Amino acid sequence: MSMKVNRLKKKSKGKNFFIKLPACRSPWIILIPSGSTLINPLKFRRSQEFYIVSLIELNCNYPTSIQTQWILKNNSNIIPFDSQIETTFSELFIPSRKLPFGIFQLELTITLSIYPTLNHSLSVYVEIIPTNIIPNLVQLGTSMITSGFEQDLKLDPGTYSIDPDQLTFDSTVNFQLI
Repeated sequence: MSMKVNRLKKKSKGKNFFIKLPACRSPWIILIPSGSTLINPLKFRRSQEFYIVSLIELNCNYPTSIQTQWILKNNSNIIPFDSQIETTFSELFIPSRKLPFGIFQLELTITLSIYPTLNHSLSVYVEIIPTNIIPNLVQLGTSMITSGFEQDLKLDPGTYSIDPDQLTFDSTVNFQLI
């Protein structure tokens, strides 16, 4: 495919010459939130949904359409997104509990439809971290407990606690403070 160019005629001391200017250049991308690196990723709790928004500037002298594609990587390996996550929009929405714990690279690639070789990619790094368990000693997590004389009071944090990262709370898990 040949690249269309605009010709600009210039005069220099009586001589004419042409300068070739490309009709389109690679698009520019800004991702929000930005400023993340593999060493310093953005941190999101697994129970938290989040968006990555993109600002895209096209550098074309005439109208063109673009194709957008998000890619999920872990240790440079491409891994598939959950089927509920739309990866062809310029914004990426990650619902809660859709990514496992770990550090991920979310890469957006913008490609010009008429010049597929003129593309640009930009990445943001995110770390999915655990959410604190919500301990509840009694049902419904009430903050005040009253008990009458000679009544049994059942304190059962294993049954009534909540793990926001999971659909159910596994009370058999043991934790050790370091």
